[in-house]
Amino acid sequence: MKKQWLVSSALVATSVLLVACGAKQSSSTTKQKLNLSVVSEIETLDPSHASDTTSMEQLENTGEGFLQLGKNSKIEKELATNIKESKDGKTYTFDLRHNAKWNDGRKLTAQDFVYGWQRTINPKTASEYAYLYSGIKNADAIMNNKKNYKTLGIKAVGKYRVVVNLDHPISYFKLLMAMPVFYPQQQAAVQKYGKRYGTSYKYVASNGPFVLKGWNGTNNTWKLVRNTNYWDKKHVKLSAINFQVVKSPTTALNLYETGKLDQTQLFDQQVKNKKNSSDFVLNKNASMVYLQMNMKAQNATLRKAYNNVNIRKALSLSLDRKQLVNNVLGDGSLAPKGFVTTGLAKNPTTGEDFAKESSVKSTVSYNLTTAKKYWKKGLAEIGAKSLSMTLLADDTDTTKQVAEYVQGQWKKLGNMNVTLSNVPVKTRIDRSSKGNFQVVVSGWGADFSDPVTFLNLYDKGNSGNAGNWNNTTYNQLLTKINGADSTNAKQRWADMVKAEKILMTQQATIPLYQKSNAFLQNKKIKGLITNSAGPMHNFKFVSMSH
Repeated sequence: MKKQWLVSSALVATSVLLVACGAKQSSSTTKQKLNLSVVSEIETLDPSHASDTTSMEQLENTGEGFLQLGKNSKIEKELATNIKESKDGKTYTFDLRHNAKWNDGRKLTAQDFVYGWQRTINPKTASEYAYLYSGIKNADAIMNNKKNYKTLGIKAVGKYRVVVNLDHPISYFKLLMAMPVFYPQQQAAVQKYGKRYGTSYKYVASNGPFVLKGWNGTNNTWKLVRNTNYWDKKHVKLSAINFQVVKSPTTALNLYETGKLDQTQLFDQQVKNKKNSSDFVLNKNASMVYLQMNMKAQNATLRKAYNNVNIRKALSLSLDRKQLVNNVLGDGSLAPKGFVTTGLAKNPTTGEDFAKESSVKSTVSYNLTTAKKYWKKGLAEIGAKSLSMTLLADDTDTTKQVAEYVQGQWKKLGNMNVTLSNVPVKTRIDRSSKGNFQVVVSGWGADFSDPVTFLNLYDKGNSGNAGNWNNTTYNQLLTKINGADSTNAKQRWADMVKAEKILMTQQATIPLYQKSNAFLQNKKIKGLITNSAGPMHNFKFVSMSH
């Protein structure tokens, strides 16, 4: 399985968390506009490659798949008008609406799904999200170059029926179908634009409620406007959504208070100052910010250090997460119980939260005295007297503060020097994916409401596992969790708990905090609901009251 880390979801710090609501009244002639900011640039508009939060948000609103997520991750039909699931859970039949079109007016057909899926799974495409296809018939063999990508378990039956075959039942299959990586793609556009596809608003084909205008691949402003060829355009309320990249929270707040933004995300002291405001909104998120250590670092000493469990434990225990979330962030974010976020999933038998049930408290607790003992022991084991490392992180204000906090805490271990390297999100993602880092501040937002969306990141070969951590028992558990035996919900849950405990006991990752998003939001914005996992931002039914 392959996967690239994104924070995207990374710091899941987009300034909007909106999901479709069920408003029905038509306002197609109303000129309603929404002005929003995001903290990072668009990386790509290619659904086979998008992985960061900002890009995903644009794709979720300029495209559609079989299904979408409503309130509390409830599955709702989108392009599919009817869904049939076989008794053995291995075959899904989707009937498509006949009036769906691309923004250029071409009919959208079943073949567009076949093409999009085959293009994404093709190893030559090197899709960052191809790993999510695991379990669909032949997907794993295709990703391992053992079968041709055209043998993927999807076929078009006529123009408006798609049949999907799985190698084994996938408990969260319908949740996956709401993600852009499973959207249809227009073959004519992909082939016409070639390598340029997705690099500018001019080089895409859209089938959703909006089309994107004004993004040339590098600029920091763009907008979404109504798609005049959209099948349900009468229910699209907003005539335009104007976006701008604003990395400074202070600047964003000033823009909001002067009426130039309709919503702004709050950070640090801003949250404390504004939490009693009538337009204050706080959304908990299934997003974890964490540290990855490069087990294959070019520096030989650091390579030994990161492969030493005592040094990894020292680096984790020297961090006071409560101080980080309360004093450094102060934005409602939570100190983590482990790698999987609190509130993501509950035990199907007992109802207990996964994060609580799987927690190994000693791995995320602050204990500088114990950390120093691990540190001293680890250095002796690798034959080093001190360590010097570079911490790679995004250049946003919040991430800079987090990196500076980590830097300060680690220096308390003694014989430790930490240099900070703050770079644009795109650069950080690129370096991480290529293993060009020593230790990096990463982030992950859940794709769907299941712990495996986090656990898969540390599977061997998963590109989300940028630090190349490898544990045979862990890998075997994930194979079982994702495999044919996954239909036993009780056993699968127990295996996921066991996997999380291994991950944390070995300190393969160092969780920093679970993201919360605090906002000031214009009271004229109506009908917004929020999901903590999966596609969170759907503007189709959003309206501005007068």
